[in-house]
Amino acid sequence: MKTYLVGGAVRDELLGLPIQERDWVVVGGTQETMLAAGYQQVGKDFPVFLHPKTKEEYALARTERKTAKGYHGFVFDTDVSVTLEEDLMRRDLTINSIAKNELGELIDPYRGTADLQEKVLRHVSPAFSEDPVRILRVARFAARFSDFSVAHETNELMKRMVQEGEVDALVAERVWKEFEKGMSEIAPWRFIEVLDDCRALEILFPVFKNKKNEITSCLKKTSSIAHDVFERITLMMQSTRLSIEIENLCKRYRAPKPIFQMVTLLIQYQPVYKNIMQLSPGDLLDLFTSLDAFRREGRFKQWLRLCEITTNILGNSSHLLSAFNCANKIELPKDFLKQNDGKAVGHYIHQQRLEKLTTSINLLVS
Repeated sequence: MKTYLVGGAVRDELLGLPIQERDWVVVGGTQETMLAAGYQQVGKDFPVFLHPKTKEEYALARTERKTAKGYHGFVFDTDVSVTLEEDLMRRDLTINSIAKNELGELIDPYRGTADLQEKVLRHVSPAFSEDPVRILRVARFAARFSDFSVAHETNELMKRMVQEGEVDALVAERVWKEFEKGMSEIAPWRFIEVLDDCRALEILFPVFKNKKNEITSCLKKTSSIAHDVFERITLMMQSTRLSIEIENLCKRYRAPKPIFQMVTLLIQYQPVYKNIMQLSPGDLLDLFTSLDAFRREGRFKQWLRLCEITTNILGNSSHLLSAFNCANKIELPKDFLKQNDGKAVGHYIHQQRLEKLTTSINLLVS
């Protein structure tokens, strides 16, 4: 039984990048030998084991056979006769199919190191076409390694996969997961461009296809400022200015509700943010109420930040925040609460906030 370091750890080490996690392949092992050695099994359909001390993942070398469309349509073979080269052949890209033995020697049967040097994302074998998730992974790696190009033959293969309907079998959760990862990378617009080049964008994200120029431009302008994935996704969706289409997309992929809520707030109230200096105290209070700012202060402040990024107008944000802080400091007399119903209390709070905003604005003007 032999173990080999494989995949991202080897790739990143060769690129001089920090290694996030280590994955290992075990050749010549069985479920019984792994359990006997103290490893903990975590996979049912395909045996994956955790090292008893490091807790790193060790997977039995495997081959796979396509049995149906989609991500789950495979039968795996983990027989002890499966070789390292056979295991590496079923991986997605050549740069991820490099292994290293216990002596530190590289095993690179598919020229992964050469593609690393030439900065090319290339599929290992025709088996790439059996898993549609790999299209999304190529797009994600292009976003991570922004100076890498997709090999022509790989792009053509991905086009054929799209034409044959493979991407139609992708489950919503997996698409969204890969999309989020792509948006977290250094050049998220490359994720969109690669999907567009292989014609998967119009099927998976039709609204992005129709607004490709707007969203890629938005991502290029804002990614250096918006490091948070939530902010990047919200900003790119907002740049389409299409509420209904974005809502349908979020429903399709079961996106977190706060994303669409923030997109809606940006589309609807960003124009108001631009002209905030012209608002009366009553208009300001209406805006705070519409944004539900007094109950959801954190979301309101995030909306302010995103408005700053999209408009590049900084002074309005500080003005709005100052007005909000002023209107948010309301104290209710205890006797008043005891003697009045909810409607009267609400009216009192509204009037107090209006008075505070009026005083605040008058002080700013003077």
